[in-house]
Amino acid sequence: MKTNTSTLQAGTSIKIYLAVAATALALLAIPHPGHAQGVFRGAEQGGREGVREGGRAAGPVGAVVGGAIGTGVGAAVGGVRGVLGVDRGRRCRGYYTRRGYFRCYR
Repeated sequence: MKTNTSTLQAGTSIKIYLAVAATALALLAIPHPGHAQGVFRGAEQGGREGVREGGRAAGPVGAVVGGAIGTGVGAAVGGVRGVLGVDRGRRCRGYYTRRGYFRCYR
């Protein structure tokens, strides 16, 4: 019976250099950690809006259910936006009215 052996090449292939360069560029393209904080903010805002809308529609029980669902959905949406680095800043410059509404200058 004849046995075949395998040997490794002594030189490094150009494919390895390209793979290392592609990995380094991919790591540099990841959004900054500050953008990844959307999970907690999304959960907080989603929970707040769920409690408000659920309480308005169905009273105290609706507020509890709306808060739970709003928290879960808000955390999921905030997490996706945070990982992708989506910024939800204001699209216009403006001011807040006395009642708390935001008005654009345009």
